[in-house]
Amino acid sequence: MYCTHLPSRLPLPRLRVLVLSLCIAGVVTPLALLPDTTVAATDIETPAILLARNYHAKINPAAYLVSEKLDGVRAIWDGKQLRFRSGRLIQAPAWFIAALPAHRLDGELWMGRRRFEALSAAVRRQIPDDAEWRQISYQIYELPEGSGTFSERLVSLRQSIAASQAPWLQVLPQQRVSDDAELQALLKKIVSEGAEGLMLHQADARWQTGRSDVLLKLKLHEDAEAVVIGHEPGRGKYQGLLGALLVQTPEGQRFRLGSGLSDAQRQSPPAIGSTVTYRYRDLNANGIPKFASFLRVRESE
Repeated sequence: MYCTHLPSRLPLPRLRVLVLSLCIAGVVTPLALLPDTTVAATDIETPAILLARNYHAKINPAAYLVSEKLDGVRAIWDGKQLRFRSGRLIQAPAWFIAALPAHRLDGELWMGRRRFEALSAAVRRQIPDDAEWRQISYQIYELPEGSGTFSERLVSLRQSIAASQAPWLQVLPQQRVSDDAELQALLKKIVSEGAEGLMLHQADARWQTGRSDVLLKLKLHEDAEAVVIGHEPGRGKYQGLLGALLVQTPEGQRFRLGSGLSDAQRQSPPAIGSTVTYRYRDLNANGIPKFASFLRVRESE
């Protein structure tokens, strides 16, 4: 308890007198004498990084290097500390950090395909769990502020990471494709194996930040059907309307489907028992569709 808090925190006169006496006697420490250990939110600086746009038809994939799109957590090494893209510190074990070079790195912490939930829990712990971190690799794909083209920076990265001799530090593999047909075939193959999709980085691009066609992402969007088993009321701007459909897949998985619904559909939602089509990106570890979005009600055949 602090002396400066007495007027507002202690409304009873006798209690205020008692605590004031303790404060004077040195039993209670005045707030002004305590060390200031707080950190202002403004002290966290968001790292300047390159952000991806979606792949589109005008792109010539032969000009790009292609890698797997990882289901990981973006991590930026500034030469001294490992941070999330928000700028917050990642509490990695000392042995994990000790292997990192003195120069900056950009990549993703990764635990393997379809293990995002376990990874996310592990890297956000304030006290790192060694057993969890032994399963995590740092998949590096950029040398921030490095000179030369992306292809040339990759050569420098491979040399630097090889020198560390740490198996948890890896340069993400990159490959070439000749055209869109080869790219799409690679996408289907890698997604069928459990990957999220593909990333394309322009091979001759100089290092830059912001969102640009220099970096592109390409994913498959799957369509599926589910039966409406319930209606959840909306909140906020959807007060009095449908908030989400509760649906069940043929495999018995239940989840909320709230994205993609029009205002008219929220006023008059698909009936319970009807079958709806939704679009999603992939499945989480429990088999639940990720980023599911309502498309339409299936018409009776």
